[in-house]
Amino acid sequence: MSATTEPGTPYKRTDYCGGLRAADEGREVVLCGWVHKTRDMGHLVFVDVRDREGLVQVVFQSDRPDLAEEAKKLRNEFVVGVRGRVRRRSAANKDLATGEIEVEAAGLRVFAAAKVPPFVVADPPQASEELRLKYRYLDLRRPGMQRRIRLRHEAALAARNYLSGRGYLEIETPILANPTPEGARDFLVPSRVSKGRFYALPQSPQQFKQTLMVAGFDRYFQIVRCFRDEALRADRQLEFTQIDIETSFIDLDDFFALNEGLMEALFALVGRKVERPFPRLPYAEAMERYGSDKPDLRVPLEMRDLTAVASATGSEVLKGAVAAGGEVKGLRVPGAGALSRAQLDKLGDKAKALGAKGLVWIKRQGGWKSALKAAEADYEAIWAALGAGDPDLVLLVAGEREAALKALGEIRRAWPLGDPALADRLAFCWVVDFPLFEWSEEEGRFVSMHHPFTSPRDEDLPLLEAAPAEVRAKAYDLVLNGHEVGGGSIRIHDMGVQRRVFQALGLSDEETEEKFGYFLEALSLGAPPHGGIAHGFDRLVMLLAGEESIREVIPFPKTTGALDLMTGSPSAVDPRQLDELGLKIKDR
Repeated sequence: MSATTEPGTPYKRTDYCGGLRAADEGREVVLCGWVHKTRDMGHLVFVDVRDREGLVQVVFQSDRPDLAEEAKKLRNEFVVGVRGRVRRRSAANKDLATGEIEVEAAGLRVFAAAKVPPFVVADPPQASEELRLKYRYLDLRRPGMQRRIRLRHEAALAARNYLSGRGYLEIETPILANPTPEGARDFLVPSRVSKGRFYALPQSPQQFKQTLMVAGFDRYFQIVRCFRDEALRADRQLEFTQIDIETSFIDLDDFFALNEGLMEALFALVGRKVERPFPRLPYAEAMERYGSDKPDLRVPLEMRDLTAVASATGSEVLKGAVAAGGEVKGLRVPGAGALSRAQLDKLGDKAKALGAKGLVWIKRQGGWKSALKAAEADYEAIWAALGAGDPDLVLLVAGEREAALKALGEIRRAWPLGDPALADRLAFCWVVDFPLFEWSEEEGRFVSMHHPFTSPRDEDLPLLEAAPAEVRAKAYDLVLNGHEVGGGSIRIHDMGVQRRVFQALGLSDEETEEKFGYFLEALSLGAPPHGGIAHGFDRLVMLLAGEESIREVIPFPKTTGALDLMTGSPSAVDPRQLDELGLKIKDR
């Protein structure tokens, strides 16, 4: 269908549909957009026309029968132009931003007809996520998606303005680089010119931004695309965006204040106040109190170590766990003593799924009730150690320390907040003093907890060779409501220390030279003390928008199976392309 009531009349848009208000009454306007809904009343035809700013009601009257007949042919998602005059509605629609006015049509042009779409373009979504991702261009027409993509733009702009206003230069770094020996798996790109050699898509511009510090660009930032070949979750994608920041001659307090101000500027976009300064929490304390290195501080529950108390009880279960080298962790849940046995059993199943051998619960309502057989004095000792009261519930996990912390920490994290004021709170914190290394059973060696360019704490340098597991890093993560939204560190700028870290990671001199030769050479030619951070931009926009999945704030995301349902990627390639690259698909 292609129609016009005014052949040759130009339809140059004067206004966005969603931008019209009562103050525009009497104005002649030209609107361009998509048909959202039509209502044929016989003598009148109402058409809601939608664009990125919202929608407005257009009325076609019977005194223009040719125009009204054309309007009756319109269907959802037709692309149209409308010329008309803004007038007051007889009855306002308070649920619509443009609800006080409507446009009396004087002209109509159909730019493009549309076949019946596979789902209705409306909020809330009218289709499964799989179907929405297959037809992402339709899903992106929804007002909610339009608002979130606009918010993404505004957040990027706010970050750029904030950092530029503080002397930071945005500098692009290469997309094709060397493979990374640490961290997640790289996406490799074969070289056609140098057969058998590969580029890698960057997991981070880490070496390049440090090289920029050596080059004298002391304040750098970039809103940069990064790539990691890893399992996907609701808050993780194969390709993602970072707000990347690096600074020379860094004062850590000033740098934390800079980043806290950035968060303040971003959340001001959605009218939310950020309380500063953010608390700082050592990694070891975060694990002991919350069982997580990204604690949700809105949850008013804290874990405690009950190993000594458990050792003094008569419980064979608790004493046996401690005797085997384990620990006992406890959590008091105020007012949860009324949970049913079925609910407690579900918690126990969850603890087991997280690696614990089980979950012990204790209640004191009309006498002691527990999944643990123990003397009354033992219950009293545990109850007192946690400061529990009659309405409360006590949960214990006994066993290997890491498993106990993880299981009880996850139960704590997932506990319902209940209080709406807590749910609406922005609970930022810095987690600091991470271990420099962690042991990898798979590789049989120490690996970097963050990356190999992170500086050890000065007082822990003597431990690099003697006790690497005890070395703390000058590393920090920014956490918001249980989400890690940023991570960074003070970098190593001394070539000698950098070589010692590589050796602690089990890298030979040959490997070090092959993978990092240019970088070590750069450090030897005068590197300033420097540090930085990378903020997860997609995750931040997700939190700004109040969503639970970053797929809701990324225009063209992948599924959790790493598929692009719209384009059908990843896809097979022509054998001639593989031959050009010197590659062959190996049969499994």
